[in-house]
Amino acid sequence: MDEIIETTIKDQSFPKLLSQIHDPPKQLYCRGNISLLNSSCFAIVGTRKLTSYGKETTQQIVRDLANNGFTIVSGLALGIDAVAHQTTLDCGGKTVAVLGGGVGDKNIGPRTNFHLAQDILKNDGLLISEYSDEEKIFASNFAVRDRIISGLSLGVLVIEADEKSGALITAKCALDQNRDVFAVPGSVLSPRSAGPNSLIQNGAKLVMNAYDIINEYHENLQLFSDKKKVDLTKNPTEKKIVNLLDEHGILFVDDIIRMSGIETSVISVSLSMLEIRGIIKHLGNGKYRKI
Repeated sequence: MDEIIETTIKDQSFPKLLSQIHDPPKQLYCRGNISLLNSSCFAIVGTRKLTSYGKETTQQIVRDLANNGFTIVSGLALGIDAVAHQTTLDCGGKTVAVLGGGVGDKNIGPRTNFHLAQDILKNDGLLISEYSDEEKIFASNFAVRDRIISGLSLGVLVIEADEKSGALITAKCALDQNRDVFAVPGSVLSPRSAGPNSLIQNGAKLVMNAYDIINEYHENLQLFSDKKKVDLTKNPTEKKIVNLLDEHGILFVDDIIRMSGIETSVISVSLSMLEIRGIIKHLGNGKYRKI
């Protein structure tokens, strides 16, 4: 299922963000939807030994991020990684798994998540690695690949991690690459929250829900997209709204009214018509984005 495609740093398909880090991989071996390499990627990482709090928090945040146009990136590990990938698939989103070994069926690991990897491929997702299927897998590979997880992404969210968790390696890589680092706070009594709590103490952005992340990027969700604008409507007001959402990603109604200079009543009717026709989506609290 799905041929393995090699892309090098000289190729147009190579992820633009990843090419900007100080030690990018010379090549990536890819299976699946290679266009995701240059989509609005965001990384979710955390402990393998998650609690119910970590699982539920991951599901809630990932669902909202995926429904708002983010491609969810993680490492296919047990625990938080697996929940992030699975939740993305469950809500119809797109996900990228960065492996520490080859992407061929015989090399996908951990084997416990082999069927999850197959589901990612079946649902237009992507498996990638800088290692070919001929190379041996070493434990050190996984720490090295963490720079790819963060390097692909606009930012990294850490959900549950003890003080020595590999997830904190990804967070450190993100800082070195000038990426945003976010963390979900937890109980001071839980060792699983020691990592995120420490990151917040040291300047990571505290996350209570997905919109703490979405609001950081709402103007730039289309920044790395190569999609061409399509003339979806002939109505000048509707066209104005679509163009504004194309440019800014997510906007409040008040912002649309202010930027367009069009009367509130006219904007309200146009928003309703665009939503009915499936061109835009109301996200709640007066926020809209283009579908």
